[in-house]
Amino acid sequence: MADTIIRVLLVDDHQVVRRGLRTFLEIQDDIEVVGEASDGAEGVARTEELRPDVVLMDIKMPGTDGIEALRRLRELANPAKVLIVTSFTEQRTVVPALRAGASGYVYKDVDPDALAGAIRSVHAGHVLLQPEVAGALLAQDEPGSGTGRGSTLTEREREVLGLIADGRSNREIARALVLSEKTVKTHVSNILMKLDLSDRTQAALWAVRHGAAGQD
Repeated sequence: MADTIIRVLLVDDHQVVRRGLRTFLEIQDDIEVVGEASDGAEGVARTEELRPDVVLMDIKMPGTDGIEALRRLRELANPAKVLIVTSFTEQRTVVPALRAGASGYVYKDVDPDALAGAIRSVHAGHVLLQPEVAGALLAQDEPGSGTGRGSTLTEREREVLGLIADGRSNREIARALVLSEKTVKTHVSNILMKLDLSDRTQAALWAVRHGAAGQD
């Protein structure tokens, strides 16, 4: 059995999709499916109840859709990472979900092993963005927005921000900068506060837009 078990909640209005996801994920040593929900409202309630590490969320669902569910989870400051699992490839569908707080997305025809890898990745703090979608997010920002706030960052915070933009987790940042994870978490919180951002995805995009991303 793996040392760290990633607790996952499945949110999709199609039972056959949830069943397929559960069947595959339950054979993973380090992933446990702790529950299911059939729409966004139930997904929010179950996330608050079960406190999963990662939520696999569909976008298009009757009633409360995935984007609205993401917004509600953000308002509740729920710490679960949300990975969108969608059959829609249009940027106009995926981009709003990322703006609402998703840590990334995969398509429903994703290779099963790639799905497990994506779950592990977002759980570790990575942001999963396709280049074209990252570009679309950046294009929608107002030119120059937030530039002045960057001057309030310390040199160390800029280093941490650059590593966030490179997709590094807190643990990886701690190793790279020879810091404790607790110290890295403090730096991340300060960065989000100073830049008036709500999550790591926004921080990574801000870094790319304003030239603070790593050069590796």
